[in-house]
Amino acid sequence: MTTDTGAHPRIRSYVLRAGRVGSGQARALAEIGPQFMLPYQSGLLDLDADFGRSAPRILEIGFGMGEGLAEIAAAHPENDYLGVEVHTPGVGALLKQLGQRDLTNVRVVQHDAVEVLTHMLAPASLAGIHIFFPDPWHKKRHHKRRLIQSPLVGLLASRLQPGGYIHLATDWQDYAEQMLAVLSAESQLQNTAAEYAPRPDTRPLTKFEQRGIRLGHGVWDLVFRRA
Repeated sequence: MTTDTGAHPRIRSYVLRAGRVGSGQARALAEIGPQFMLPYQSGLLDLDADFGRSAPRILEIGFGMGEGLAEIAAAHPENDYLGVEVHTPGVGALLKQLGQRDLTNVRVVQHDAVEVLTHMLAPASLAGIHIFFPDPWHKKRHHKRRLIQSPLVGLLASRLQPGGYIHLATDWQDYAEQMLAVLSAESQLQNTAAEYAPRPDTRPLTKFEQRGIRLGHGVWDLVFRRA
């Protein structure tokens, strides 16, 4: 994710990998995409118009192949979900699931999340933000590429309504420690737990996570609320 907020040099914390778009994903992009995808724009979204109603809005950054986002949206039809992802196969996979599940409470922007946050989302417009298992950039020399850093967290907090939450999850302990330190230092946010939170039922277990748990790998959830 590109994190250019003025406080640090522009960095790129994602890599555009040349993933293959399957035939089902391509069909979903062509047939379902026009209904659910929102093009990037330099002005604010009218989310009530885009979703056709007024409801709590949850942003998910980096939804991968979309299984978790689709499951969450299906379980919570009372909320609207805005997914931001740069990888075309993942966007196509999510759109395919929206069609299969007949979901109408998800919209997708295929663009850099920081630019979406900066230009398309108004301050205090979100009830929640999800960032699950962002790229850990595990080599120490690459830690500066990690998404969860102070300038971005300040921007995220500014887009939350009072009482809105940000929920992060990672399976890398040193990244969890960095996340905890960065979020704890943000004056707009308050931790809902002493340190790490129990996994909320609202975050479904992914196949990757289930395999990691069987192998004894740890997973750390953090849930902070805007004061």
